[in-house]
Amino acid sequence: MKFLFDLFPVILFFVAFKFFGIFTATAVAIVATIAQIIYVKLRHGVVEKMLLISGVIITVFGGATLLLKDPTFIQWKPSILYWLFAAGLLGAQLMFNKNPMRSMMGKQIQLPDAVWSKLNIAWAMLFVALGFLNLYVAFNYSQDTWVNFKLFGITGIMFVFIIVQTLFISKYLPKEDSKEDAQ
Repeated sequence: MKFLFDLFPVILFFVAFKFFGIFTATAVAIVATIAQIIYVKLRHGVVEKMLLISGVIITVFGGATLLLKDPTFIQWKPSILYWLFAAGLLGAQLMFNKNPMRSMMGKQIQLPDAVWSKLNIAWAMLFVALGFLNLYVAFNYSQDTWVNFKLFGITGIMFVFIIVQTLFISKYLPKEDSKEDAQ
């Protein structure tokens, strides 16, 4: 359910784009993200850093798109966001010896330190690649193709990546002893 909640502004952006164009879609995405932040703050009392960063970036780049009537800024937004996520993941690990992936999932899954490190680096590399891929699609294809890619392409890539990571992680999870289960 959280996944759909996180996609809420992107889905609204997509729908608004299909009916009203890039500028209305940009305004809708800004309002939806701000509404999302307010809802989370009221409901949970604390807003995740990733959502706050996303809110600032959509407001700045979306605002520039609307103010200057230039969609280039909103097309850059996903790349900037992905690269900031990558920098955060790598920076935390390399400079502060902290592993954000373990911080997010460590209570649910017990893994060796080396595996957590690989997961963290893999996610950072995915975000770097998604940033470049977003720019490639944004500036080599139509705006309609970019919007479709932003919702379906990126979501699909992340879904496949999560499946691959789940398979990778499964090698390190404790095996259930079938003899104990039978007793």
